[in-house]
Amino acid sequence: MSLSPQTLSLQDAITQRRSVRGYLDKEVPPETLEAIFILAQRAPSNCNIQPWKVYVASGALKDRIRDQMVAKVMQGVPFNSDYDYPETFDGEYRKRQVACAVELYGNMGIERGDKEGRARAHLRNFQMFDAPHVVFIGMDQAFGASVAIDVGMYMQTLMLSMTAHGVGCCPQGTMRYYPDIVREAFAIDGHINILLGISFGFEDPAVPANQTWIDREPIDKLVTFKR
Repeated sequence: MSLSPQTLSLQDAITQRRSVRGYLDKEVPPETLEAIFILAQRAPSNCNIQPWKVYVASGALKDRIRDQMVAKVMQGVPFNSDYDYPETFDGEYRKRQVACAVELYGNMGIERGDKEGRARAHLRNFQMFDAPHVVFIGMDQAFGASVAIDVGMYMQTLMLSMTAHGVGCCPQGTMRYYPDIVREAFAIDGHINILLGISFGFEDPAVPANQTWIDREPIDKLVTFKR
């Protein structure tokens, strides 16, 4: 399988990928969409079971899902995710989380005590950051953490494929908060759980949040070499 001449190298895709939180009003061409998902399908999988279930919404369907999610948030409807997520992080994990929030909110001009600004920023997640497309990724509810690892490798491969094709993206845990909306939109069987969603499209460089680049720890903090 050959790549289109527009694709980045693997190294460039890895270093340039980041969460994009603002998009142009411009859809990704169908041929590029197809190329992105064909490449992502090469993700590794234990025994080649390929457990990921992938649902892409664009146009009117994407708008409908977005509007339904925003309405539920505005009405205070409790989340009913298929999977739990930690309420808080501690220690070094909390430190990195806070540093990320400080950088992002700083670029957005939102101060620590600005509750209304933070609420608007939270709602932007459900507005999909104005992205023209969103992809929801799930797996059979019979599978546990060991199979979810395969799905995670697919997600990373998909996001690198998007980046390589010049398409920005943002993985969002918030997209799993109302899974019944997703299942209804795609007529998905009840035995498929939704893990997360990824909003994607062409980045709008004028959006302040897109000035955010979060650094990574040096490898000597997280990687152990021994012989």
